[in-house]
Amino acid sequence: MQAILTLRDALVQEGVEAKIHAGELTFQVERSKLKDFLRALKEQHNFDYLVDIGATDHFEEGLRFEIVYNLVSLSRRLRVRVKARLPEENPEVETVTDLWPGAAWHEREAYDMMGIRFRGHPDLRRIYLPEDFEYHPLRKEFPLLGIPGTLPLPPKEPPKSYH
Repeated sequence: MQAILTLRDALVQEGVEAKIHAGELTFQVERSKLKDFLRALKEQHNFDYLVDIGATDHFEEGLRFEIVYNLVSLSRRLRVRVKARLPEENPEVETVTDLWPGAAWHEREAYDMMGIRFRGHPDLRRIYLPEDFEYHPLRKEFPLLGIPGTLPLPPKEPPKSYH
């Protein structure tokens, strides 16, 4: 626990908040400071493993989206979470593929499913859906049954038994 407290104290600054819950450290970072903060975690604090990148749609005005980076320092045996809120009208952050090359797949998934763009990504294109698909299926306004007319719907009644 002392290592977590030391890390928290070293990194909290203007535009960066830290919370510890259940022994896990989470940083909330302003979007403008995100890339520099992540670079410091990697280069100065040995967070060499990017576990994944996730995104959340809070479906509220203002800072609607949240991007979440889960990082591990293998040498220090520490894990941190870094979050940043993004506006609906321009959900964009800088890519971290220059820090962790494996981020390319995670960023493409966040782009495809949520519409979050990663400035400077070497190949930002859809990973699951066709390039001409207009929607982002993990956004909360996406219809639960999909876009009408794009896929056949299941029958309204179950099939009759043939015994």
